[in-house]
Amino acid sequence: MLFIDASRDYQDVKNQNRLRQSDIDKIVATYRARESVDKYAYLASFDEIKDNDFNLNIPRYVDTFEEEAEIDIDAVQAEISQLESELEGVKQEMTGYLKELGYKA
Repeated sequence: MLFIDASRDYQDVKNQNRLRQSDIDKIVATYRARESVDKYAYLASFDEIKDNDFNLNIPRYVDTFEEEAEIDIDAVQAEISQLESELEGVKQEMTGYLKELGYKA
């Protein structure tokens, strides 16, 4: 049995999503080829389906998981420090403007 996960291939329309001709062509070509395609389609054997208690949920067979990019903590910390420094400068500038206008800060 061929499992195809085409859940990412569609046109986002206001009330209802829509398959474009290119999406349909991709689904049909994959179906005709009857081959596994990484993160899109999986050709499962009867024994595999039986081992999965005949569960036909597509995510059980087609792994669409994408690794998230690793976060550079040092870069994030440096950016936070820079933003805090800029914020402090803006606060001091605002305090000066408020004093000029006669407001106590």
